[in-house]
Amino acid sequence: MSKLDLEWLSVFDRVYETRSVSRAAEHLGIAQATASIALNKLRAHFDDKLFTRTPSGMQPTARASEILPSIRKVLELLEQTQSERIAFDPQASARVFRVGMTDIRQVVMLPLLVNRLKQIAPAVRIEAETISSDSPRLMEEGRLELAIGYMPQLEAGFFQRTLLDEGFVCLVSERHPRIRKRIDKRAFLAESHILVTMSGTGPSIVERTLAALKIKPNIGLRVPSFLGVSRIVAETELLVVVPRSLGEAFAESEKLRVLESPIAFPPYSVRLHWHERQHADPGNVWLRQLVA
Repeated sequence: MSKLDLEWLSVFDRVYETRSVSRAAEHLGIAQATASIALNKLRAHFDDKLFTRTPSGMQPTARASEILPSIRKVLELLEQTQSERIAFDPQASARVFRVGMTDIRQVVMLPLLVNRLKQIAPAVRIEAETISSDSPRLMEEGRLELAIGYMPQLEAGFFQRTLLDEGFVCLVSERHPRIRKRIDKRAFLAESHILVTMSGTGPSIVERTLAALKIKPNIGLRVPSFLGVSRIVAETELLVVVPRSLGEAFAESEKLRVLESPIAFPPYSVRLHWHERQHADPGNVWLRQLVA
């Protein structure tokens, strides 16, 4: 038995309906030769003539009448699949969404998102992971559905939506012996700094800006992420430059001062990213709207 092409089924249905290969081709918007080839393929597949040419048109054989209900059922299911998309019901869904985030967004956004989900989608769960160089590939493969943060390395095939423009502030302990309500450039250069060395996020902007201005701060500590920075700053005399939203979030839980930076660091856009394979998925659309 030859391989069955689903497109042939539409030819079969139209020939059965119109009793004409030419009218079937016209209805489907294809060449008559293409319709004839499809019909011949079907004859080979079912090992039956299917239609016999008569003065009153192409008359179906007994085999054609026998398989017609099944073929029309297949075509009906295909049409439903193309024209209908299952709606996403957050109240009833128990879907698990895999979301990539920078550590900054994990601190600033994840608690808000979890609390909101508890209200409107109690069974929906989030599996968060830190954005990395592997994130674009994971999104292409469908193993990561959204990414939230600063990802300038994405190429074709991705969509994005700007959530906010993020600036930078300085963060110091409330008990800092030399810095109170403001900090000038001289004090900024005199203090020991924490440098967060994550690549591809806000800190790289800080490093590039300082290098461009030929400013070399005194680095007292290097750390790989922001997650422990608030406690370190609160318990030491170290200073750190952080995105504003992160500094404000840290100051809510630790005894810290958020100060305007004497260095003009350029802002960056925090964006929501997704791959084209997820673009029309109802659940993904819903989550993107919720995050935004």
